[in-house]
Amino acid sequence: MVQLGLVGLGKMGFNMRERLRAAGHEVVGYDRNPEVSDTGSLAELVDRLDSPRIVWVMVPAGEPTRQTVVEFSELLREGDLLIDGGNSKFTDDKINAELLAAKGIGYLDVGVSGGVWGRENGYGLMVGGAESDVARAMPIFDALRPEGPREEGFSHAGSVGAGHYAKMVHNGIEYGLMQAYAEGFELLEAAKMVDNVPQVIKGWQRGTVVRSWLLELLVRALDEDPELDDLEGYVEDSGEGRWTLEEAINNSVPAPVISAALFARFASRQEDSAAMRAVAALRNQFGGHAVRKVGE
Repeated sequence: MVQLGLVGLGKMGFNMRERLRAAGHEVVGYDRNPEVSDTGSLAELVDRLDSPRIVWVMVPAGEPTRQTVVEFSELLREGDLLIDGGNSKFTDDKINAELLAAKGIGYLDVGVSGGVWGRENGYGLMVGGAESDVARAMPIFDALRPEGPREEGFSHAGSVGAGHYAKMVHNGIEYGLMQAYAEGFELLEAAKMVDNVPQVIKGWQRGTVVRSWLLELLVRALDEDPELDDLEGYVEDSGEGRWTLEEAINNSVPAPVISAALFARFASRQEDSAAMRAVAALRNQFGGHAVRKVGE
């Protein structure tokens, strides 16, 4: 049994706490929502943990995570270990690790994949940090990862920052996969000869080279709404797709699929695209092609 402090009990953090408890570990959770929190403050959480402590942070990336790490740098003691399991940018990890190392506190960055289904199915974990810290936290990782061979749901990607870097690339790939499925869905919907689009996509789940968990989730969505017309075609991005493209540029790695998928998300947020208005105007100018005026 391992004792763990877990900060951030949102959609993923809450389910992680329950999965860890089901595996027999003691988890003391903190969240700003008192209805799900086990403690009233970070200080109280630290007081309830036996030394040397392990604390896992699952709060939004950026300033919320940075401030939480700063707070823990004052609350934790030499020999303790802090894990950032949020979607932080890998460049933040070196800063966090150096801040904590100055006080003898260990640091691991963990990319976590699995979403709301992780409690049942387990989480894919990508870890960055020292081997000794990884070994210390391994009972926690083993409880969270999917059943089966460790190497199929867990990876020690490298030094500090490598876990979040791996998760960033993972999410960039995810952008491209989702966009490909989405474009296939739209093409099937547009084809007059295809009578049952949901059945076609459901039939891809076994025996085809495009089968995947994402495809299963698309089938689930189509079971609930066969034409997906209850939704608006508006898609946000969490930032990791952008970071992936930045790194592709920095390393001179061509990434046309991921870039197209990210730009498609940008396009989804435009009610009226200035660029496409310019394209319509140009087609009208050089070829006399018809244009649709505002209000028509």
